[in-house]
Amino acid sequence: MTIIIAGERSGVGKTTITLSILATMVSYQKKIQSFKVGPDYIDPMYHTKITGLTCRNLDPVLTSEDYVIDCFYRYANQYSIVEGVMGLFDGASGIDDFGSTAHISKLLDVPIVLVLNCASISRSLAAIIHGYNTFDPMIKIKGIILNQLASERHIEIIEQAILHLNIPILGRFWRDSSIKIPDRYLGLVPTGELEDFRAITDRLVELGKTAFDWNLLLPLLASPQVNNSHPIIQKKLRIAVANDRAFNFYYADNFDLLEQVGFELIYFSPTQDKLLPDGVSGLYFGGGFPELFACELASNLELINQLQSIIRSGLPTYAECGGLMYLTEGIVDLEEKFYPMVNILPTRAIMTPKLTLGYRLATVETSSFLCYQGEAIKGHEFHRSILSQPNNLPLFSLQSFNTKLSSYKEGWTLFNLHASYLHLHFGGKQFLLDRFRKSCLIYHAKNLL
Repeated sequence: MTIIIAGERSGVGKTTITLSILATMVSYQKKIQSFKVGPDYIDPMYHTKITGLTCRNLDPVLTSEDYVIDCFYRYANQYSIVEGVMGLFDGASGIDDFGSTAHISKLLDVPIVLVLNCASISRSLAAIIHGYNTFDPMIKIKGIILNQLASERHIEIIEQAILHLNIPILGRFWRDSSIKIPDRYLGLVPTGELEDFRAITDRLVELGKTAFDWNLLLPLLASPQVNNSHPIIQKKLRIAVANDRAFNFYYADNFDLLEQVGFELIYFSPTQDKLLPDGVSGLYFGGGFPELFACELASNLELINQLQSIIRSGLPTYAECGGLMYLTEGIVDLEEKFYPMVNILPTRAIMTPKLTLGYRLATVETSSFLCYQGEAIKGHEFHRSILSQPNNLPLFSLQSFNTKLSSYKEGWTLFNLHASYLHLHFGGKQFLLDRFRKSCLIYHAKNLL
C-alpha cells in the first residue's frame, strides 16, 4: 500500500518521525525505499544516509504529474514511505493543492498518516483530525501519529476525544529534547557535516521501537506492484560534478537522467581536489553552502586557475545557486569579509539575513546552451545571498507563483556557461538533457578527440 507521512502544518515533527520509521525498519533488516514531496535537498540526504537507498523527490511542479507517477513506481521497493511537505493541503501557489502532499496522495492513490502536534491542546485535537479527514473526500487518512505528548492523562483525554472518528493511532511520541537534529538557516545541517550521526540514528531506533504500533504500521508500508527496470546506456561523455560539503544540493534523478543520455558522472571536491578529473566534456555545479567553506574554496588556487581557463575555453558548465556563487568574483559573508572565488562572473555574492525561497516560472531572456530565448521553465529558489552587480543581459525573467510579486531578472550566460540561482529538476525535460549532451559532444569533438 505505502503511506505518506503528512503534517497538519510545518514543524509538527514529520521529518523526525519519518527518520525514526526508516531507522527502525533498517534495524529490523527491512529494505525500505523513501521519497520526499517537493524540492527539498537536505531531508533526502538523511533518508539516504539511513536506508542506503537513494531518496527520490516527488515534485510535479518542477517535473510533471506523469514523471512523479513514473518515478514512484520505478523506485518503490518491497517497503516504501513518502515524507510530505509543509501542511497536508499546502500547495505551491497557496491557492490550490497542486504540488502539495495531498496532491501527491491523490496522484499516486497512496493514503495519509497524519502527524499532529499535541502540545497545548487536548480534546480540540478531535476537531482538527475531523477537519483534515473530511476537507477533501479524495484523501484517505489511514492513521494518525501523536507527537509532543505531555503525560498519560494527556493521551487518555485525546484518545477518548477521537474514539468516534475511528482513525487508528499508529504512534505516540512524548516531548523529548534528546532527539534534536541540528539545523540552521536553510534547514537541517547536511549529514556530511555531522560527526554524531550514528548516535542520532541509534536514538531514532530506540524511539521507533517503542513509539509505533508496528502491528498496524508495518502492513501499511508494503509497496504496490513496482517496475524496477532501468535502461542500460553505454557511457561516452565524462562530466565533472562538484560534490562535497560545499556543494551537495542535487536531485538524485538528475544524476540518473544524465547517465541515461550517455554521461559518465565523475565527482570531485572543489574544497579538496587540486585539479579537475581528466578528460571531462562538461561541468555541473549544484547548490550547497559555499559561504560556510569559503576559506577552503578560496585557498584552492590551483583548481581555481584551472577552472578559469577551462570555462573560458568554452567547456559547457551548468551552475545553480551555490555553484553560481562559486563562479563569481567572490563571496562576502555576514561579517563583510571577502573571499575570492573563480572570478568568471563580474559580480560578487553577498550574504544577507533574508531568505529567498519559492517556486519560480522562468522565462528565458538570453539563450544559453541549455535554454533558448522565449522558453518558459519552472524552477525553485533557495538562498540567502544576493549579487552585487546586475547583469545587463540576464538569463531569466523570474515570476513567483504568488502573482502579487513583481517579476525580476537574474542569471548569467557567457562563454558556454549557464549560471543561475534557479534550481532545475531535469525530470520531464528531455530537451534540457539533449541540449546539455549536444553541447558537450561539440566540446569533446573540438578539444578531446
